[in-house]
Amino acid sequence: MDVIVAAGLTKRYGSTLAVDALDFRVAQGATLGLLGGNGAGKSTTISMLLGLLIPSAGSIRILGHDMATNRFAALARMNFSSPYVALPGRLSVAENLRIYCHLYDVHRAERRIADLADELDLHGLLDKLAAELSAGQKTRVALAKSLINRPDVLLLDEPTASLDPDTGDMVRHWLERYRAQSGCTVLLASHNMAEVERLCDQVLMLRSGRIVDRGTPGELLVRYGRDDLEQVFLDIARGRPRELVAG
Repeated sequence: MDVIVAAGLTKRYGSTLAVDALDFRVAQGATLGLLGGNGAGKSTTISMLLGLLIPSAGSIRILGHDMATNRFAALARMNFSSPYVALPGRLSVAENLRIYCHLYDVHRAERRIADLADELDLHGLLDKLAAELSAGQKTRVALAKSLINRPDVLLLDEPTASLDPDTGDMVRHWLERYRAQSGCTVLLASHNMAEVERLCDQVLMLRSGRIVDRGTPGELLVRYGRDDLEQVFLDIARGRPRELVAG
């Protein structure tokens, strides 16, 4: 089953074409990497998938629901994480998580918050105001927020940004385990190429709002004749034809 289906997905801002007719599918339980430089269209695409932006053209179906006409049926089973979207700073971490438990109608909310605090090492942060957190702490709390409702679809924008290598590895391990146990479908936008190689089944490479290549991490490495995805990313970002790179 394809859980996410985007067809001709387009977003214009006046004369600026931010996302240009994207077509992609994500199967149940798979992780799709969305890669590209700044301004490639990653965040705009995620915002359209979440229903925060209305597409200029094209369609989105998530969990079988048309996001143009019935997005709330899908949103109840989705969630999102980004270290760049701030939680209300005057509330404590625990208060923020309780609000999201209420919004998603999470049963045994305090138990769910305690479980996430155990898994993401948040116990020392629960009573802190969100505004007082460091960048790395905000990233971990944002991830906890995104998992509060045990989502079937998880959209992640730089989920390990600002984390030290040890904590980042812990978070990636936890995401792998959560996906394996829940069958969650994940869309991941990241600039961490090692993270993408580790977590993603398929990768879309974006430049100027368009898909310029796609495949598994292994397929892309072979296609470009490179040793790691960071080299592939640089080739694509700089517009180097893969025929010249591989040749």
